Amino acid sequence: MDPLIQLALMGLLSVAAAGLAWRAIRLKHRLEWSERDRRRAADELNRRLSELFSLQELSYILSGSLQLERIVEQVVRYTMRFLDARGALLALALDGEGGGGSGRSMLQVAAAEGVLAPLARRAIGSDDAGLVARSLTSDRLELVRDPSGAPTTLVAGLAVGSAAAVPLRAHGALVGTLVIADPRDGAFPPEDVRLLSTVATHAAIVIANARFFEHVRHAKEQWETAFDSLSEGIAVVDEAGRVRRANRSLATMLGVPIPGVIGRDLGEALLGPSSALPGLLAAVRQGGGAQPLVVRSSALGGGGGGGGRGGRTLRVNAARIPVPAADQSVVVLVEDVTDQQAMEAHLIQSEKLAAVGQLVSGVAHELNNPLTSIAGLSEFLLEQKELGTKDRGHLRVIHEQADRAGRIVRNLLTFAHKGPAEQAPVDLNDVIQRTLILMSYDLKLKDVTIEKHLAPLPAVLGDRRALQQVVLNLLNNAAQAVTTNPPGRPQVIHLSTWFDDRVRLRVADTGPGIPDDVLPQLFTPFFTTKEPGQGTGLGLSITYSIVEAHGGRITVERPSDGGAAFLVDLPAAPAAAAAAPRKTPEPQAAPAVKRTILLVDDDPAVRRMVKALFGREGHSVEVARSGQHALDLARTRGYDLILADAQAPARDRLFVEQLVETQPDLRDRVLVGLGEVPPPAEKALARLGVRYVRKPFNLRDLRDEAARVWAAATLS
Repeated sequence: MDPLIQLALMGLLSVAAAGLAWRAIRLKHRLEWSERDRRRAADELNRRLSELFSLQELSYILSGSLQLERIVEQVVRYTMRFLDARGALLALALDGEGGGGSGRSMLQVAAAEGVLAPLARRAIGSDDAGLVARSLTSDRLELVRDPSGAPTTLVAGLAVGSAAAVPLRAHGALVGTLVIADPRDGAFPPEDVRLLSTVATHAAIVIANARFFEHVRHAKEQWETAFDSLSEGIAVVDEAGRVRRANRSLATMLGVPIPGVIGRDLGEALLGPSSALPGLLAAVRQGGGAQPLVVRSSALGGGGGGGGRGGRTLRVNAARIPVPAADQSVVVLVEDVTDQQAMEAHLIQSEKLAAVGQLVSGVAHELNNPLTSIAGLSEFLLEQKELGTKDRGHLRVIHEQADRAGRIVRNLLTFAHKGPAEQAPVDLNDVIQRTLILMSYDLKLKDVTIEKHLAPLPAVLGDRRALQQVVLNLLNNAAQAVTTNPPGRPQVIHLSTWFDDRVRLRVADTGPGIPDDVLPQLFTPFFTTKEPGQGTGLGLSITYSIVEAHGGRITVERPSDGGAAFLVDLPAAPAAAAAAPRKTPEPQAAPAVKRTILLVDDDPAVRRMVKALFGREGHSVEVARSGQHALDLARTRGYDLILADAQAPARDRLFVEQLVETQPDLRDRVLVGLGEVPPPAEKALARLGVRYVRKPFNLRDLRDEAARVWAAATLS
C-alpha cells in the first residue's frame, strides 16, 4: 500500500480514535452529571417526603387535640425540627389586629423553645419595637438578617442573628404570630420559606378552632354554673311534658337528686293530678303570651307561716326554646313564693293596721276626756250617802258602762301604740305561768286541758303587762275555740316555748280551725266571728300590734289534723340590759295635812271632776288658764301636786317639758294625765321620767297616783 495512503489512513484512524475518546469522555461526564442530578433529585425528593411525612404527623397531632396549650407547643416544636432552628415561639393576639393603645398588651407568648424559651408566658405591648410585635401589622412572612452581621431584635432585651416571622390568620382574623430564630446556616432558602408558610397556615386554622372551642367551653361552664346556682327551679321539658334537663334547685324542691328528676312528668311531680301546667305548656307551644301560673301545690311538702293546710305556693312561667319547629321543647321556671306571699300579706296587714291605728288614735284621744269625767263624776256621786236606791242604781249603770267604754278605749290606744310602754327584761315563761294561774279557774270551768312544754328562755326586752296581754288574748281565743268542739273531741291547748335564734311561743288548740274566708281578716281590727256583744274584734289586732312593737312577729298555722296554732317570735334582750325593777312608793293612807294642787287641763269636765274629788277631801285646787300661766304660778307659789294633761302646751313646747327643765326640783311633784300623745311628745315625757296616770282614769287611780307623788316627796 502506498505509504502516503497508509499514512493518511493512520491519520484518519487517529482522528477517529480521538473523536471516540472525546465522545467517551463527554458521555462519561454526562453520566456523572446525570448521576449527580439524580442523586440531588433523590435527596430533594427524600427531603420533601420527610417534610410531607412530618407535616402529616403534625397535622395528625393538631387535629387530634382541641387543647390550645398542647397545640401551640407542638407547632413550635415541629417548626424548630423542620428548619433545624435554634429557637422558636408562638404568640397569641389578645386585642385583635392593630393592637391597642400605647403600652397596652396585645400579644401573649403561649409557647417558646430553644434560645427563645425565656420569653414563655411573656406579654408584649404594642409599643415594643421588636420583630414579634411588628409582625402583627404585616400581611406576609418577614425575613430579617442584617448584612453587616448586626443582631436582630425580637423583643426588648432579646436579639438573635437572623429570624423569620409569619402572622397567623384564619377566617380573616388575626390569631397571632410564629417566629423562628437562627435556622441552619443562618439563612431561609425558598423551600424553607414555603414550608414555614404551610405550617403557619395550618396552625392558624387549628389554633383559631381551639380558641373558639375554649370560648364555647367556657361559656358552657358559665351557663351551667348559672343554671345550677339559680334559686328558682328550671327544667327543660319535651313535647310530652317530661323533664329533659333540670337544675339543682328544682331537684331540691322535689326532694330527689337531679338524675331522679330526668324523665319525670313535670306537671305531676310539681302539682300532682292537675291540668294547670299542661295547659300552660300547650299555650306556650302555640305561640301565645301565656301568663305565669300561680297555684297551690299539694304534691310538695307543707310548713311555713303561709296559713295553708300543707303544700306550697308556686309561680310557674314557661317559654318556648327558639329551636327548629319540629322540636317542641319548653323551658319552665318554677318559683316557690310561699314565704313571699306570707311576707306580702304581712306587709299589707301592717299597712292596714297602721291606717286603722291613725284613725283609732284620733278617736281614742277625743273620747279620753269625756270618759274620764263621766267615770270620775259618776264614781264621785256614788260615794254620796244621801243618794236614793233607784238613783244609785242608775249611777252604777252609768259608771259600769263608762268603765267598759274606758277599757275599750285603752284597748284602742294599746292597738294604736307604736312601741312598748316600758323597756325592761321580761321572763316570758314567768309571764305564761302567771297568766295560767290567772285563768286557771275559768279554764277549769270550761273543762279545758293545758299541755305545756316550757324550755329555758333568755329574757326579752319589753313591757311585762303588754306581753301578758298577748298571752292572755291567745289563751282566751284558744279556750273559746275548743269549747265549740263536738262531743268526743278533746278540748286541749298545747302551749310550748323554745329558743333558737329568737324567743318563740306557740299556742295551739284542738278546736274547729280557721275557715279560709276568715284567715285574711284574722288580725283586722273590729273583725269578729262572735255574736254581738261577745267581743269587740280587737283581741288579735292588739296582740299583733304588741308583738310588732316588741320587734317580733306573729303568724298563724293551720295543722292538717285541724285546730289552729299561733306562733310568736321575739328578739332576746341584749346581755347588758339592766334588770333592776323600778321602785315605786306604795300609796299611803289619806294625808292628815291639806295639799295645794295646780291643775293644767283645757277640758272643763275634767277640771270639774278633779276639783270635786280633791276639794271634797279638803285640798286646794287651783286651775291655770294656760300652760304659760301655769309656769308663772309654779315660779311664784309652792304646790304639793301639779296635775297636767300630757299635751298641755306652753308656747311652742309641752308645759311639762318646760316646767321640768326650768324647775327640775318640781319633777317629783308632777303627775301627768296621759292619753294618746304624738311620738315626739311621748319621747319627751319618757326622757323627763315623770309619773303618769292613763286616761280615762277613775277616782281610785287618781287618788293612788297622787298618794305616790306625796309619798315620794316625803321620802325625798
